Amino acid sequence: MTVDPARFSATSSAPALLDIGINLAHDSFDQDRDAVVQRASQVGVTRMLITGSSLASTHTAIALVQKHPEQMRCTAGVHPHHAVDLDSAQLQAFNELARRPEVVAVGECGLDYFRNFSPHEAQIAAFEAQLQLAAQVRKPVFLHQRDAHEDFMRVMGKHRAQLTGGVAHCFTAGLDEARAYLDLDLYIGITGWICDERRGHHLREVVRHIPADRLLIETDAPYLLPRDLQPKPHSRRNEPMYLPHVLATIAEARGERYEALAEITTENALRLFDWHTA
Repeated sequence: MTVDPARFSATSSAPALLDIGINLAHDSFDQDRDAVVQRASQVGVTRMLITGSSLASTHTAIALVQKHPEQMRCTAGVHPHHAVDLDSAQLQAFNELARRPEVVAVGECGLDYFRNFSPHEAQIAAFEAQLQLAAQVRKPVFLHQRDAHEDFMRVMGKHRAQLTGGVAHCFTAGLDEARAYLDLDLYIGITGWICDERRGHHLREVVRHIPADRLLIETDAPYLLPRDLQPKPHSRRNEPMYLPHVLATIAEARGERYEALAEITTENALRLFDWHTA
């Protein structure tokens, strides 16, 4: 199934969407970032949460929010790949950045034992430091977990009571892990992984068990371009303009109306991130 972008034009009655995970600070967007934002707006993606995954990308994300204050907010944090970089100086910098009004969540933080770009001990230390920061600034956490479920649950179990909330971003696992995250009262973010017939087909069953008030949608652009787009895009770079396609796939899997799911996922994001609208 493929979404016709014309169906979701800015002049249509389709509800506005909020992409809760886009790496718009990534250098692959350097040549056409404004055009990417415009293309997204034309298909109804009117708000975006820009992911901060390092100190440098967090600064870039904040600058983007300042340029697009009505359309964007951002996170501030260190991805587990960069955990070894989170020294005392960086942590102090994040302590200040996380309090800025442009920033609505701490992260992307968590554990990644698939790539292991940072040692496990460094990842756990950086994860705990950011959870503590989120508790201090009273903002939710933007969470990453890959092949590290047991340690992730152990660390979250120590800190969850002090946190205001969070989202398991870019969820790709199975029903047991989804239920574990829901038991932590987390939201779950679904990406175009659900459109991948090779690796993500199981998510079509998983999303049926996620309560509507805990479901969020995201592209994780420039990564995870939906594989079933027709016609195939010329570029492998993902963009927020494909978020309606992701949502339509989720709606089909859940047996729900696109428009109703669009409304609830946007409401969920605005609530979790305390994103006030005019």
